[in-house]
Amino acid sequence: MAKRSAYQERIIKNYYQNAEAISLQKLSELVTDLYLAEGKKRTKLWERIAAALEKLKVTPSRIEHLVKQDNPALVAKLVTELMGQS
Repeated sequence: MAKRSAYQERIIKNYYQNAEAISLQKLSELVTDLYLAEGKKRTKLWERIAAALEKLKVTPSRIEHLVKQDNPALVAKLVTELMGQS
């Protein structure tokens, strides 16, 4: 394995320091897509949202509740809550 430069090390370090913010940003983009999606695409988006919420350590019962409700507004509210905690 090749040795990384100091610049590459900083990039990797910064990524992991900001991983939660990056995940929240991706989640908010998925919520936006969810508002517009229908059918199979909507189902796939819910799967991706559930995975993103797991990464953000949201309780499985809350994730299940959000998926069952199939309401993007609830997920958007949760994203706002999570951004306030960061």
